[in-house]
Amino acid sequence: MTADVHSLIGAYVLDAVDDIERAAFDRHLRECPACRLEVDELREASARLAEDAWSVPPPALRGSVMDAIAATRQVSPEPAAPKRQPPARLRLLSAAAAVVVAAGGAVYAVQELRVRAEHTRVESLETLLSAPDLTVHDEPVTGGGTVTVAVSRSRDAAVITLNAATAPGDGRVYQLWTIRAAKPVPEGTLTAGETTTRQIVDGIGDATDVGVSIEPSGGSTTPTMPLAAAVHL
Repeated sequence: MTADVHSLIGAYVLDAVDDIERAAFDRHLRECPACRLEVDELREASARLAEDAWSVPPPALRGSVMDAIAATRQVSPEPAAPKRQPPARLRLLSAAAAVVVAAGGAVYAVQELRVRAEHTRVESLETLLSAPDLTVHDEPVTGGGTVTVAVSRSRDAAVITLNAATAPGDGRVYQLWTIRAAKPVPEGTLTAGETTTRQIVDGIGDATDVGVSIEPSGGSTTPTMPLAAAVHL
């Protein structure tokens, strides 16, 4: 892939290329698994960052609480009377308003951390996929599907992408492994029913193979044979 074509990846994902550039990049994608993987990852990240369905209390809830507070008559104490507590309804509404505001702020903070983590993940993937020594390996998964491994020794990292056609079933899950010095090292376990994942493995070191096994829910310390997929690096 030439540097000029590679520089089009971001614009291509954002649909900011002209017809000639799009045709040239489409033609290149058919021949370059690494670029297809990068385009898929960037599209996924863009879609997540564009989502506006934040998990915060709906504006209508906060509005109704504040309106109710405004409509509640404030009762001032008589000059000579002992100090009185605010009406119970006012205290309840004030507490509810505080909960709404606090919950919204907390959820926003969590979502902000998730967005930053996603940015970091995408940057790590871009760094890996731009490595000059990047190699991409594909192998079939038993039962249908593929596992793709893009590895760079200079970046000392790899990305494992599993796209299985079906879930193992019967309370079993897929688990990813690297083989280092002839010993299996667990690299991630899917949850029940999951068939796809993309796992960045830092410190790939002298790993010689990547494997996908089918294990009991929660994973195992050693892979169950035979493997569902095996990729030699």
